[in-house]
Amino acid sequence: MTANAGRGGAALARSLYRAAEVRELDRRLIEEHGTPAIDLMERAAAGALDHARALWPRARRLAVVCGTGNNGGDGLVLARMARALGLHADVVLVGDPARLAPTAAEAGRRLEATGPRPDVVAVDASAADVARAMRAVLEPADLVVDGLLGTGLDREVRGAHRAVIDAVNEAGRPVLALDLPSGLHADTGRVLGVAVHAAATITFIALKSGLFTGRARDHTGPVHLDTLGAPPSAHRGLPVAAWLDSFETVRGGLPRRRPAAHKGDLGHVLVIGGDHGYAGAVRLAAEAALRSGAGLVSVATRADHVGAIVSARPEVMVRGVDGPTDLEPLLERATVLAVGPGLGHAPWGRRLLERALVARVPRVVDADGLNLLAERGARAGGEGAPPTVITPHPGEAGRLLGQPTRDVEHDRFAAAAELARRHHAVVVLKGAGTVVQGPGALPAVCADGNPGMASAGMGDVLTGVIAALLAQGLDALAAARVGVCLHGAAGDLAAGDGQAGLLASDLFVPLRGLVDGGRAPAR
Repeated sequence: MTANAGRGGAALARSLYRAAEVRELDRRLIEEHGTPAIDLMERAAAGALDHARALWPRARRLAVVCGTGNNGGDGLVLARMARALGLHADVVLVGDPARLAPTAAEAGRRLEATGPRPDVVAVDASAADVARAMRAVLEPADLVVDGLLGTGLDREVRGAHRAVIDAVNEAGRPVLALDLPSGLHADTGRVLGVAVHAAATITFIALKSGLFTGRARDHTGPVHLDTLGAPPSAHRGLPVAAWLDSFETVRGGLPRRRPAAHKGDLGHVLVIGGDHGYAGAVRLAAEAALRSGAGLVSVATRADHVGAIVSARPEVMVRGVDGPTDLEPLLERATVLAVGPGLGHAPWGRRLLERALVARVPRVVDADGLNLLAERGARAGGEGAPPTVITPHPGEAGRLLGQPTRDVEHDRFAAAAELARRHHAVVVLKGAGTVVQGPGALPAVCADGNPGMASAGMGDVLTGVIAALLAQGLDALAAARVGVCLHGAAGDLAAGDGQAGLLASDLFVPLRGLVDGGRAPAR
């Protein structure tokens, strides 16, 4: 998923803001830069209509669904402009027309001379009445424009608003969301009970942080930014909430090899894990580390896995270990540890984890390593500890935080920040729109990746990628940010023939190409 910038937005295509900061930007444009509020609304509607016509050039009949706030005002202006172009635009206003925000009310007055007035749906209407009213405008529509609820929403959608969203989602028509799909929390991406499923979203002035992570990815479609002509000076001193990363924005951070480099210069990754029945996890992590440029990769695993791993990938050095004592010579040679893939919950894995965590070696901790930490209430890092990266999925993050997975998903930024603080580690909170958070740093959200990557072993590959970048000299935060986007871009390339059935091992060839200077697929 990407954010495309339009009308002066290129410089802002990596900056994510909270709704409060975007409201401040809006205020600055009106009060300090002398742009009338109605002019901003006209610009937003014009940009949205242009975007709609580019995406759906054959759409002749629009259903424009508006609320009483300024988001609804954008919809009212868009309907007027569409009618001026000869398109048919039916308008539904949900709420009392007398309660329209002042600028939206002006937009409504300008609309009145162009055709039928909006059909009004009262906020206390029954679900059945809402469904009937919505069917009349949705069934003949080629395209739905969602201007119902804006960035100020902070509570669960109920009543007529919920029934309207349900009707839009059930209509089966493509939807263009104005600013954000109605029902999403602008800061976190949380679905507040129900949210519009948009085919595309055009967002205004600046990108909102909630559009790019978690459940929001199911609702936004591609996100397009229209800055409405806001000058760079309007952003001066305004805090950014997060960065939007992609492989193209982070690829400059990939390690570069000197012409005279040898394998010893490129780090030695030791992968620790693979209890009985889980040899595949360490094998995937090990090969991912090699494909991502590590000079040497060793595996410490159960003795009965050695033959299978060596025969599948002879470039990996594999050692059977019965306990921490057997780790000692491997730890002496390693420059980075990758701990957790297939580690299991038995005493064998617990003892190996305990030894790994006291080694003075940078490490990536994943999978069962994190689950064992959660059981013990232990920390992955700490003051004075070696650089540490932890890579939980939401379930593992919940166990580490002692909270339900749904609470993690409700605010992925807050969960990642708390994990970084507790563990004094860089956190990679996996999932749609992976969040990377370092202690005291701004979070970053990765735009790369696809649903086909929701398959077994993908996390093991990511662990190997990040460990390899650490081994080649990147600091923990850079290794995590570059590694996450490298992994996602490789997944996008591997899914070129389809996402269903994508295997973790399918990433190895594109990984190598990207590490060696290749480009991510065009979006």
